[in-house]
Amino acid sequence: MAAAVEKTSILDESMSDVFDWSDSKLPVRDAIWNHFMDDDNHDTTKTSDEVAPYMSMDEGKLKDAVEKLLKA
Repeated sequence: MAAAVEKTSILDESMSDVFDWSDSKLPVRDAIWNHFMDDDNHDTTKTSDEVAPYMSMDEGKLKDAVEKLLKA
């Protein structure tokens, strides 16, 4: 039996729905992934390690962390 995956609602919403400063329709989880992939020279293993903490953050901390990470 496969384990159920719990989704954090902010991760599954589009960037523009969560952040008023973004016009991106990408889900937040994809925006985080893309940011680290670009920074890590497309090293999937390194990116996976860096993205992992964001996947388990509570929503309040997650929103603040993503804003610090991605807001230009």
